[in-house]
Amino acid sequence: MTISPDDDFAAAEYALGTLDASERATLAARRLREPELDEAIRSWEARLAPLAEAAPEIEPPRDLWPAIEARIRGASPDAPGNGTIVELERSIRRWRAMAIAASVLAGVLAIGFVARETTRRSAPHEYVAILQKDAASPAFAVTVNLDKQELTVRPVAAQAPPGKSYELWIIDAKLGAPRSLGVIGDTPRGASLSAYDPAVVAGATYAVTVEPPGGSPDGKPSGTPVFVGKLIPVSP
Repeated sequence: MTISPDDDFAAAEYALGTLDASERATLAARRLREPELDEAIRSWEARLAPLAEAAPEIEPPRDLWPAIEARIRGASPDAPGNGTIVELERSIRRWRAMAIAASVLAGVLAIGFVARETTRRSAPHEYVAILQKDAASPAFAVTVNLDKQELTVRPVAAQAPPGKSYELWIIDAKLGAPRSLGVIGDTPRGASLSAYDPAVVAGATYAVTVEPPGGSPDGKPSGTPVFVGKLIPVSP
């Protein structure tokens, strides 16, 4: 057995707290003996209750609702047209329930959109890469902040061969040839990444080569990288 549309709308109003005290008491008593009605109320509560407080109060036009209530109070059960008035009241209640439900649904969609956009914007902003050779001890630590478009490289356990320098490179197919990020000394040093697309920065390979003192003389790596690493996200 399924409940009628009127009972379903009443269940929606019950879940939203828009029924008057007597209507709510009547429906509360009915749900105790009518499993289908109780299930409908629980279903509406699950869908709408979390946003019921945020939904704006929606009422029919000010000049319509008081007039209808006055006519209902003043009409006898057998008065001509009373059935029409009662039906109109039901229609107004039905309209009110649907309007409130529509408002809550709009709220759900809006929250979903905001959540989706927030998730989309919350991509990681800070990364770190450990540059090393095979499974050897870490040689350099590279940290990247995409918001500031800055890179910092710190020596960990690497010392350049006598008369040579280490140089850091960013490598990605979209960049073509490797691009130098500067010579690495014995202390941490920074480099600007403003010239690179953040997506390229996040997905690139970072490598260190052995170069003549002061770095590569022609802007190209002098040999194959001796230390290599990829960035991994460390914070949103």
